[in-house]
Amino acid sequence: MSEIENRLTELGLTLPEPAAPVAAYVPVVVAGGMAHVSGQLPFVGGKLVTGRLGEDVALEAGVEAAQACAVMILAQLKAALGSLERVERIVKLGAFVNSTGDFTDQPKVANGASELMVAVFGEAGKHARSAVGVPVLPLGAAVEVDAVVAVRPA
Repeated sequence: MSEIENRLTELGLTLPEPAAPVAAYVPVVVAGGMAHVSGQLPFVGGKLVTGRLGEDVALEAGVEAAQACAVMILAQLKAALGSLERVERIVKLGAFVNSTGDFTDQPKVANGASELMVAVFGEAGKHARSAVGVPVLPLGAAVEVDAVVAVRPA
């Protein structure tokens, strides 16, 4: 078992099957030593987490949803790269939080994804990030996270 797989096991995480695109795009594009991962939605217990932070989704549920997005990013990367050992560094995460106009804890929600990347990749998991509130996300999702990842050659 690889070092990254050991960390996932220690964290109690099992990567799901990568989600299929819901429109005309691909989940991951690798170009110029970088993997660009399309926005991933949060599936917890096989069910899409929907709703709006500040309205009908609690902060803790939003954090869990962001973490679920990060797990799906890892699943997409493994499928595209063949192994998570090819991940050199998580460069940037973009977190989009379906939230009310007065909800201002988007960074706390995004920490669910950010902290997972550091737990899995250590120093290489530390990244730049944006965390923004939006009025609606695809399929009514509570959170969506995309990523830019530096990768080692195969």
